[in-house]
Amino acid sequence: MSGPASRPSSNGAPLPAPSPGTFTGAFATDDATELRDAERDVTAAFVGSSFDFSALLAVSNVFRTATAVRNHMEREVLGPHQLSWSAFVVLFVLRVWGAQESGQLAREAGITGGTLTGVLTTLERKGFAERAPHPTDRRRVVVSPTGAGLRAVDEIMPLFNEHEAMVTSALTAADKRQLSRLLRAVLRTLDDETTDSD
Repeated sequence: MSGPASRPSSNGAPLPAPSPGTFTGAFATDDATELRDAERDVTAAFVGSSFDFSALLAVSNVFRTATAVRNHMEREVLGPHQLSWSAFVVLFVLRVWGAQESGQLAREAGITGGTLTGVLTTLERKGFAERAPHPTDRRRVVVSPTGAGLRAVDEIMPLFNEHEAMVTSALTAADKRQLSRLLRAVLRTLDDETTDSD
């Protein structure tokens, strides 16, 4: 496979394409024929740098995949219920773990407190959740699912899971378990970093 085509420099003149074998960190572990064009272009744009390209491409693919899955689920599964991804995740957390203090709920759902406020306004309007003062700290709020909210999750989950299976259909069961293990390792690294900074 030939290297990437020449790229324009800052003054518009083409830069020579880097020669094969200069993509240290990326082509050292990946077959060049399997790299997406965008990945190859990113690597070529920073050729000669000391970047960890394997880390760059891994994080880039995590982000792109997460965004694509979220957009797909909102369009194909959640849209008919007029729920965003964040709203469904909040409902899912409440369905699995029950009433939550708002700060804890935001952390479990992976969203900010400000985003949670907007999500809860929507869920309350739909009759899916309700807020109440914390029993011992009036400055805090406890969020509880309603019966309608629990039923909504149970109604959505079968189709949601069908689409989870569809978007991972190119992977074997072993692949999926390995992917889960690898992603959990990344999450543990970030969790440890957050704990160390507290």
